Amino acid sequence: MGDDTLWPTEVRLSKDGRTLTLAWADGARHAIAAELLRVESPSAEVQGHSPDQKTIVPGKRDVAIRDVQEVGSYAVRLVFDDGHDTGIYTWSALRVFGERGDELMSDYHAALADLGLTR
Repeated sequence: MGDDTLWPTEVRLSKDGRTLTLAWADGARHAIAAELLRVESPSAEVQGHSPDQKTIVPGKRDVAIRDVQEVGSYAVRLVFDDGHDTGIYTWSALRVFGERGDELMSDYHAALADLGLTR
């Protein structure tokens, strides 16, 4: 079905809901900020239907995840405390967020600055 290293062996939400931690079959571990997961949500609301339709979502510095719901055996749906709950986060997408989180947050901060928006 695919590379088993792309499947998490553990998915844990911090008590405050601000960090999703994943452990992977290959031994990697990633702690991913709820803010990053919210502003990069794979939902059409955020990503649009093409790259030029992506929405930069401001004001999510303090967002938290309220619930993590399994979607089959390939993904999770995250329910955020701001009401957003339409993104389906595949294991491969979460792996990318874990591996490239700093770069993605830096790009997000630059996009906010370009638009005169704040976290």
